[in-house]
Amino acid sequence: MSESETRVHTTHAQLATEVFDWGSIKWGVSAGLFPGAPLTAGEVIINPGKGHDLHTHPNSDEVLYVVDGEGVQTVGDSGEFPVKTGDFVFVPRGTVHSTFNTGWRQLRVIAIYTPGGAEQALREATDYARLAPGVPPVWERAR
Repeated sequence: MSESETRVHTTHAQLATEVFDWGSIKWGVSAGLFPGAPLTAGEVIINPGKGHDLHTHPNSDEVLYVVDGEGVQTVGDSGEFPVKTGDFVFVPRGTVHSTFNTGWRQLRVIAIYTPGGAEQALREATDYARLAPGVPPVWERAR
């Protein structure tokens, strides 16, 4: 792509995979990929029986769309509620939240931060690893 061309598209094969003990993320839209992009969007995979810790995004609202699977979600004081394929969740900035997979297959979620940038904090997690584009994550079977 020449300097005069503007990127408008990404594919899974072009994207790094960010891996955690609970699953993985591929960020398909971000200011790093699309200079000036006002949001971040990516596919989150949460493995069966796994989830991420309660956390906040102080400067970004988050929208979650469940592409496939089932789980439980917490958002602020709402308590835990079930989520499944086709559900949307809105997480206002600064609100404590978490997602946990209660199903037998992977929970696939599209996550959107607005404004973008909240993904940077995930890279500070102790279980964070970054795989180069095209390198698949390897999961160990529990015994």
